[in-house]
Amino acid sequence: MKILIAPDSFKESLSAAEAAAAIEAGFREALPQTEYVLTPIADGGEGTAQALVDALGGSWRRVDATRPNGGRGAARYGLVERDRLAVIEMAEASGLELVPPEARDPMTATSRGVGELMRDALDQGARRLLIGIGGSATNDAGAGMLQALGARLLDAAGEALPPGGAALARLARIDLADLDPRLAETTLDIACDVTNPLTGPNGASHVFGPQKGATPAMAQALDQALARLAEIVARDLGVPVADAPGAGAAGGLGAGLIAVCGARLRPGCEVVFEALDMERMLTEADLAITGEGRSDGQTLAGKAPCGLARLAKRVGTPVILISGALTKDAGALLGGGVDAMFSAAFGPGPLDEALRDGAENLRRTARNAAETLKLGGRLAGKL
Repeated sequence: MKILIAPDSFKESLSAAEAAAAIEAGFREALPQTEYVLTPIADGGEGTAQALVDALGGSWRRVDATRPNGGRGAARYGLVERDRLAVIEMAEASGLELVPPEARDPMTATSRGVGELMRDALDQGARRLLIGIGGSATNDAGAGMLQALGARLLDAAGEALPPGGAALARLARIDLADLDPRLAETTLDIACDVTNPLTGPNGASHVFGPQKGATPAMAQALDQALARLAEIVARDLGVPVADAPGAGAAGGLGAGLIAVCGARLRPGCEVVFEALDMERMLTEADLAITGEGRSDGQTLAGKAPCGLARLAKRVGTPVILISGALTKDAGALLGGGVDAMFSAAFGPGPLDEALRDGAENLRRTARNAAETLKLGGRLAGKL
């Protein structure tokens, strides 16, 4: 029998790779002769680069990049040289956690660091970029990123705009003459699970701006500035981005990537599973084991374990879900490709203990799941 072990991370407790190792350890105690394939997964958010680097045998590259507030700092991205693939998480260079709460200013925050990571990946020979765009501190529609890649965003006097989304209110022209030519021969897949447009009440500034420090007045000013960008992009580049689904993701970074880089915004699971060749792996497996820190109604909204279960159902591979905790509404997963579910929690207790003992609890639960599987084999034909 061949079992594919493909969990997401158990946040604040175990990485996806650590979770996979704990599940394998538990299963091996009951089924030592079974073949196990460990493939950590993610949904395009935090941990995506780690999962793909681990699964594809990639490496980490560290570079000095611009922070959202204009400072400098180390940022890393994953590189799979044989596939000419770079996996970039926006939050590494332009993330909200890089800026102290009291220093957050979405009016001036820049996404330049993301462009610097992209440029370095191109220097290393990557010709496919997979970018996860969650957790941003910026609201500049990717203006800083584009400037780092050679685009010139100019005001009426022909001067380059300063950093930040607010400056886009003065945008008069976009000049792509010096845009990095390697982008034309590069595939950009953007892991994006939100469909917000760039502007309007459901756009980047009004929906996501407040968590980055925007007051209502600032959100309104930023929304008008992004509307100006959309107007110039449509005029100069012929690309309508104002209402494009997902253009408002990551402070409008989605819009910049669509308009100038020809990027495709796709569901995070879809992008990650394609890179991992997950459909083939599931087809070759007799059983798949997945999991996450907590499975609830949100899991159904596109999280990695649900995406894997749906894909497994399509190819006919049964799935066991082992999660740190299962809520009452997690039962809906049983209709979406999951065949059995187990919680790794052993009775009530403090959260810090559950997080600390995550690997051991997961191993014990995996052993229980494997023993249940063996029991099912003995009862086959009697039920």
